[in-house]
Amino acid sequence: MKKKWWLLLVLILICLIGGGWFYTKRPVVSTSKQPTYVEKSQVHLVAVGDSLTYGQGDEKKDGGYVGIIKGLIENKYKKTTVETKNYGVSGNRSDQILARLNSQAQMRADLKKADVITMTVGGNDLRESLEENIFYSPKTIEKNIDKEQTVYAKKLHKLLNAVRAQNSTAPVFIISIYNPVYTYFPDADAINSSVDKLNTTTQNVMKDYHSMYFVDINHLMSWGQYKTAEQRQALIDKEHKANQGKVSQTKILEIMEEGNKNLNKYISTEDNFHPNHLGYEQMANSLFSVMKDHDSWEYVKR
Repeated sequence: MKKKWWLLLVLILICLIGGGWFYTKRPVVSTSKQPTYVEKSQVHLVAVGDSLTYGQGDEKKDGGYVGIIKGLIENKYKKTTVETKNYGVSGNRSDQILARLNSQAQMRADLKKADVITMTVGGNDLRESLEENIFYSPKTIEKNIDKEQTVYAKKLHKLLNAVRAQNSTAPVFIISIYNPVYTYFPDADAINSSVDKLNTTTQNVMKDYHSMYFVDINHLMSWGQYKTAEQRQALIDKEHKANQGKVSQTKILEIMEEGNKNLNKYISTEDNFHPNHLGYEQMANSLFSVMKDHDSWEYVKR
């Protein structure tokens, strides 16, 4: 009889212990309300930079990619209207953009209330370096460009610090530079390498900041409609026959001054350097693709 009572007691203890274990291990269901994210009724987009932000070469005079990105956003996010402020000035280097930011109260005020910031920078920094070095030997060019990258990195740090001092939270999208004469000098390694190096420097500097995203348009804009390796090799073969692989100052000036045509359908015939409207559409599409992947600028938590 006692043995039966002991067995019953053991079974009860096992059940109690097992039940307690199950209770402590069962998943905890949160009763707190999960936040919802809704589209903003208005988005403030502030564009900062050089001629690519200003819209130089856009034959439709629509503000280049800034005018186009507004339409792309409003077309996708039906409840949102976009207010844009364009602080692009043709010819500005990174240090000159910074000088404008420091001297223009309205620019700082607009940056403070921005939901999203876009930027083009570096093209004029590199242009000045290439103009000073492009006709040296390849080794000399590479050495001098490497030195200039260190200087550019310091300037870009100062610019991004100033932007973040005005707005610490808005995502910043920085658009790469490209080679506007690639289709004429596709095997000019000094130019291609210099463009790659500056884009790499920009990306490395951006790593020191949160919520900054790089928009790579280098190959898109440099190669233009020559999308395949075979098409680009044909350009190289044609250029090599004409110039024996050498960049000629006379030839560059001829390209810049020639109107009404360009081998790259994305480049404006106004100066054979900046994008035309089709080119700015390509830039805006690339920008919007990255913006959709990092869309905190578009939603508010409730």
